[in-house]
Amino acid sequence: MTRDSNDSVSQALRSLPARIPPSGLRTSLRVLASRERQRILSRKIQWRDRLNLFATNLMRPLALPLAGGIFSTVALFSMCLTPMYPVRGDDSFDVPTVLTTEAAVKNTAAIGGGVGEVVVDVIVDESGRMVDYKVVSGFNVLTSAKLRRSLENRLIFTEFKPTTQFGQPTSGKVRLYFRNSEVDVKG
Repeated sequence: MTRDSNDSVSQALRSLPARIPPSGLRTSLRVLASRERQRILSRKIQWRDRLNLFATNLMRPLALPLAGGIFSTVALFSMCLTPMYPVRGDDSFDVPTVLTTEAAVKNTAAIGGGVGEVVVDVIVDESGRMVDYKVVSGFNVLTSAKLRRSLENRLIFTEFKPTTQFGQPTSGKVRLYFRNSEVDVKG
């Protein structure tokens, strides 16, 4: 199309008589728009009602079985735990196990003279030998070289049972009370 043909079409359209809308068209369009608005608003209400109805119909059948399942789970679980953990506060029901044992003395050597009253913490390795010691009380042993050597000889030649955890020997600590002629062991 050329410019002349566009101008001629425009000229032809302008020469047509102007159409006048009917007098009730404006009112009928307003009524139609109002009805459509009411339909859309009522659809929102229906959507909310449908969602509420769906949730209610879904929850009611599931609420009772869910509550029953939770209650029975708690009841059965508490029945299983009750025999394992006694309710009473006394320790008379505590059953000792041999899962862990403390280090202990097998044999003590009576080497050297008396060392007086001394309390010693001894660290024992996995094979039952003394690794280190610490004097807790009776520090007079540390002032005299002869008494310290006597204490160390007694500790070196003492045989220990190592600490065990789940049946496996591990290093541990044992407290020994030396008196002039005897050894008292506290784990």
